[in-house]
Amino acid sequence: MSLWLNSPLSAQEVEIRRWNHLPIDTNFVTANFAHTDGDIGVDPELRLQDVSVEMDTWLLGYIRTFELFDKTARVEIRQPWQAGLWNGLLDGTPAKTSREGLSDTFARFAVNLVGAPPLKGKAYADYRAATQVETIVGVALGVQLPTGQYFEDKLINLGSNRFTFRPQVGVHQQFYNWSFEGTGTAYIYTDNTSFFNGNLLQQDPYYTMDGSVEYKFQSGIWASLGAAIGLGGQSTVSGVEKDNFREDFAWTASAGFPVTRSLSFKAAYFETDHWAKVGIASQTISVGLVGSW
Repeated sequence: MSLWLNSPLSAQEVEIRRWNHLPIDTNFVTANFAHTDGDIGVDPELRLQDVSVEMDTWLLGYIRTFELFDKTARVEIRQPWQAGLWNGLLDGTPAKTSREGLSDTFARFAVNLVGAPPLKGKAYADYRAATQVETIVGVALGVQLPTGQYFEDKLINLGSNRFTFRPQVGVHQQFYNWSFEGTGTAYIYTDNTSFFNGNLLQQDPYYTMDGSVEYKFQSGIWASLGAAIGLGGQSTVSGVEKDNFREDFAWTASAGFPVTRSLSFKAAYFETDHWAKVGIASQTISVGLVGSW
């Protein structure tokens, strides 16, 4: 069940500005709150029906930019804390369960290979003011670490008890006040050797493509729309192949504005759906602050 309770197409994975030009030797801290309501499509073998989830997520993130071989690079780490309540029917009888605690830590390293020269201070400000059209191409590797709360005898968990590697390639195209961004990601899973009741969980790679368009006003206010699709992720439990190939869709709308020179506010609405019989249809509202120094 944990295969789709924590959908790869989460709000954090359809975010914009993954590849935008940032000044080097700068620190960014994010604090975010999100509330999610969702209905879960469940494999009939689990004897569950009408499963829904309500989830609150508090997220802290940190980004550090630096120069690497004359390129602009960044390293990022995110740590969520979650509280969730699941409701449904088990063999026709109402049932519910809750979880509260840390979910998996996520770390990411990215480097812009084309465009976005490594600059800081006045040199960075002058370059951004003079550059109206720019193409940026970047690559990244993200890793989801098995640090979240996990119980071997439970199907519902906040953590995954395995590593997930996420190689990415992306393009960011600026055209005056407009920006367009696209990213391809592969989710590559290690085995979970302590899956529910001592089983072995193996999972095929899951692939996503997402894109966004953003408009930035002269005042510094920005607004964006984004969408993503995801395919794959069929699993095998102790040698038995499951009928849970994923076909997911998501879209998001977000906006933000500067509060001070080094502090900004952002808000987003995020929605997911699934075309296959398993998956999650959810709605998420999030708000957050980003500080830099």
